[in-house]
Amino acid sequence: MTPIYLEYTFEVTPKDPGADILIAQLGEAGFESFVENETGVVAYIQKHEAFPDADEIEDYSTILSVVDLMESKLFKVSYTAIEIEQVNWNEEWEKHFEPIEVDGRCAVRAPFHDKTDVEYDIVIEPKMSFGTGHHETTHMMIKHLLKMDVTNKKTLDMGSGTGVLAILAEMLGAHPIDAIDIDNWCYLNAVENAERNGMKHITALEGDASLLKGKKYDLIIANINRNILLQDIPTYANCLTNNGVLLLSGFYTEDIPLISEKCNEHSLYFISNFERNNWVACKFEKRN
Repeated sequence: MTPIYLEYTFEVTPKDPGADILIAQLGEAGFESFVENETGVVAYIQKHEAFPDADEIEDYSTILSVVDLMESKLFKVSYTAIEIEQVNWNEEWEKHFEPIEVDGRCAVRAPFHDKTDVEYDIVIEPKMSFGTGHHETTHMMIKHLLKMDVTNKKTLDMGSGTGVLAILAEMLGAHPIDAIDIDNWCYLNAVENAERNGMKHITALEGDASLLKGKKYDLIIANINRNILLQDIPTYANCLTNNGVLLLSGFYTEDIPLISEKCNEHSLYFISNFERNNWVACKFEKRN
């Protein structure tokens, strides 16, 4: 049976960084895919996920009750919602996906874009997965990796989405690499993208931090969201070798003290960070 989707079209003022904040919060609410436009975001969620017991929807706002941005005094957010049949996701993102370049060294592009003349040319077909490099958090994680020597580092990409960060890590010399995501679509997409880029040392896994029991890594990359990071930082710390590096993103500048405090409790110490439109990506080091 073809799933019925709900399409929410949001207008956000100011759009920057409102649209990015909205996407993050909608993702936590269960929305599966997003397309940015000139005025905001179009977001999709399966009807049975949003309203499992409803044949007819009387109030489309119910699913948005956990989206804090809707009540923010700093942003004006309005929306319309309709029911649609299965979306051609490839067609949707192909309309909007432009290749990006980070620090003149790494490019992230789709299969239909021309090859770029950079050191690290990554081909990604994101479909419904998160991580094309366009979002600030992915972009900054790429910047961190480009500045590091990860040769022969055993690496974890947690919340791997498309697998783009795991792919770059292998291109930079890291191995072996585990790429873990709780979402089945992301898991399958990471497998596909690793194969597309000729990667040999990436093992994609479907699940959460419970999969990390007994594992050790020299480098952990976790681009998720603040609440999940705070929950899982103790697990990451247990999995890191001494002097191992933890890269964290998926939260805002004002969250740095809270994240750093949790890290310090587990012998993880702040080294540096990048900031982009109020999003941050922080580097921590394990010191026993």
